[in-house]
Amino acid sequence: MLYREVGQYKTSYRADEAIFPIVQDRWFVIALILFAFLVVPLFAGQYLYTEVLIPVLILSIAAIGLNILTGYCGQLSLGSGGFMAVGAYAAYNLALRVPEMNIILVFLFGGVMAMLVGLLFGLPSLRIKGFYLAVATLAAQFFLEWVFARVKWFTNYAPSGSVAVGRIDLFGIPIDTPRSTYIFVLASAIVLALAAKNLVRSRIGRMWMAMRDMDIAAEIIGIRPLHAKLSAFAVSSFYIGVAGALWAFLRLGSWEPLAFDVNRSFQVLFMIIIGGLGTILGSFLGAAFIVVIPIFFNQLPLWLGIPISTAAISHMEFMLFGATIIFFLIAEPHGLARLWTIGKEKLRLWPFPY
Repeated sequence: MLYREVGQYKTSYRADEAIFPIVQDRWFVIALILFAFLVVPLFAGQYLYTEVLIPVLILSIAAIGLNILTGYCGQLSLGSGGFMAVGAYAAYNLALRVPEMNIILVFLFGGVMAMLVGLLFGLPSLRIKGFYLAVATLAAQFFLEWVFARVKWFTNYAPSGSVAVGRIDLFGIPIDTPRSTYIFVLASAIVLALAAKNLVRSRIGRMWMAMRDMDIAAEIIGIRPLHAKLSAFAVSSFYIGVAGALWAFLRLGSWEPLAFDVNRSFQVLFMIIIGGLGTILGSFLGAAFIVVIPIFFNQLPLWLGIPISTAAISHMEFMLFGATIIFFLIAEPHGLARLWTIGKEKLRLWPFPY
C-alpha cells in the first residue's frame, strides 16, 4: 500500500515528464542522498571509503558514460580505459602547468579533452557497427596506451613514466582525507547522474534510442546518423574522461599508463552489462557489483576460518567472480536494474503480486 500511485494526478506535461513523477520515488531518492551525505560519514571507516565507496562512485560515472554510448545509442565500445587515460593525463598536465586552476575546472578539462578524442575515434561509427566498431575502439585503446607510454611530454618527462599529483583543494578547502574525498566524489556522481538522466529523456536521448533500436528507420524519419552517433560518442567520452581524472587524482594519487589498460575497458563494459543496459541506475548497481563481489570472495575464507594460501584465494576469487557473472547473465540478462523494476511492479500490485 506504500507504493501506490492512486490519487497522484498530473495537471501538466511538465509534472508528468518529471524525473521522478511518483512521490514515493522522489522521497526515496532524497532520503538516499541525505543518508549518503549525512549518515555514512558518521560510521564509515577508511577501508570502506578507499576500497568500496570511492571506487564505486567513480566507476559509476565511467559506467554512465559507456551506458550512454552502448546502452542508449547501441554503439559498442572497448576503449573506455583509453578515454579514462586521456582525462587523467589532460587533467594532470593542466594542474601541473596552471597550478592555481580550480580543481573542478581541471576535471572538466579532462572530460573535454576526452570528448574531443572520443569524437575523433567515433568517426568510424558512421560506416561500421557491431563487432567491427568494437575492434576499432579496441584499436583506439591500444593506440592511446602507446601514446601515453612513449610520448614523454604527457608524463612531464618522468624517467619511470609514473606521475603523481600534489595537494588537492577546492576553494581553499583541502581534499586530503577519505571523508572529504568521498563527499566530493559523491557530489560529482549525483550531479553527473542527474544530468545524464535528463539528457537521455530529452530530444537527443530519444534520438540515440531510435538509432539503437533501428538505425535505418531512424534515418528515414529524419534523424541524422552523423549527429546522433557523434553526439553519443562526445557525451560518453566526456563522462569517462571525468571519471578517469577523478580516478587518477582521488583514487590513485600516482599512476602509470597501465592503470588504464584494456582490463579497465572490459571492467566498465561488464558493469553496464551486469547492471543493465540503457539505465542510469544499472550503472551504479553494476559498479557496486564489480567492486564489492571480489572483496567479498577474497574475505570469505577468512570469515569461514578456512586456511587457504593467498595464491589460492586469488585464483578462487577469479573463478567465483566469473561464475557469478555468468549466473546473473543467465538468471536476469537485462541486468540488476531489471530486478529493481520488477520489485517496484510487484509493490504496485501488493498484496496480489504476479
